[in-house]
Amino acid sequence: MLPNTLPTDMHQALLIGRLWVPSLGPVLVAIAQDAVFDLSELAATCSGLLELPQAAERVRECMRTGQAPRLASTADALANSDENKRQADQPWFMAPCDLQAVKAAGVTFVASMLERVIEEQARGDASRAEAVRQAVVAVIGDNLRSVKPGSPESAKLKEVLLAQGMWSQYLEVGIGPDAEIFTKSQAMSAVGTGAQVGIHPGSQWNNPEPEIVLAVNSRGEVVGAALGNDVNLRDFEGRSALLLGKAKDNNASCAIGPFIRLFDEHFGIDDVRQSDLSLKVQGPEGFVMQGSSSLSQISRDPLDLVGQAMGQYHQYPDGMMLFLGTMFAPTQDRHGPGQGFTHVVGDVVSVSTPQLGTLVNQVTTSDQAKPWVYGVGALMRDLAKRQLPA
Repeated sequence: MLPNTLPTDMHQALLIGRLWVPSLGPVLVAIAQDAVFDLSELAATCSGLLELPQAAERVRECMRTGQAPRLASTADALANSDENKRQADQPWFMAPCDLQAVKAAGVTFVASMLERVIEEQARGDASRAEAVRQAVVAVIGDNLRSVKPGSPESAKLKEVLLAQGMWSQYLEVGIGPDAEIFTKSQAMSAVGTGAQVGIHPGSQWNNPEPEIVLAVNSRGEVVGAALGNDVNLRDFEGRSALLLGKAKDNNASCAIGPFIRLFDEHFGIDDVRQSDLSLKVQGPEGFVMQGSSSLSQISRDPLDLVGQAMGQYHQYPDGMMLFLGTMFAPTQDRHGPGQGFTHVVGDVVSVSTPQLGTLVNQVTTSDQAKPWVYGVGALMRDLAKRQLPA
């Protein structure tokens, strides 16, 4: 089993996901401590399940009445989710979402906002980052932590920074009225726990981004949460914000999982607001980096971010998965003084928080990661073969 994958309060956690079953394709499942159960009688897709009124109660009732047949051992399916050891004829866990749009909110924490400014000032050159960091912090310091985005105070701060020549597009979305919301990747393209994540082979400065990902239905209701790794290319984005798509959306660069925990009486949005995420990177050369991200320090409330991503001006009929951003921006030197952190092939990245478990992925380059070949059309064909409605 992938280590510590399940929530620490697994006895009361209501988890859903997707299991690849070789003879069937992706199957919507509920995950218990010792077994995985087929939810196909309730809904054919994760997106469809989250559209159901009182989805958590419906899943619990389906499990209680025996309408969800057992498919596999949880431990066996998790062990087989390790892409390096996978047996193709046995089930494994995929990313838990399917038809949902995969969106992300950026620059939602002061710590990461300052790093984005540094990337911009350094023009994507990691060797210049430390000098730029000292200059930026000398001007800005920590005076942004108490500033509410879009407030009169933030407008005054903007005037000061403009006068000092330190205004940035990242500060605009960090403390201005409008959040940065972008498309992280296409529906069906996210990888799950145990899979390899990809960095562009041309990148020399990149990092993981440990985040909580909200599961939102088409009505804008947040019905659950998962962990995510928004793999980021700091050099590409630092050269130009117009390269955001290339910095964020590459083959296997989006990991979500291990499962979606549905909101119920034991877990809800207030738990998300208080979550502390831990990150660990273990390199093949023995390098170890640890970090954290605390949602209590987010500058915009998660529900405000949902409202900015979806509303009367922008609908998502299949729902969305929304990355909430991270305060983690690594500065630990890996390859020499002043060089900061960047990935190497073979890194193992673990993102965890007690109530959502642990998401584990190994780093490769996006051209060496398994190509994304199973899209919406393939899913529709497999559902039709099983005589399930889309």
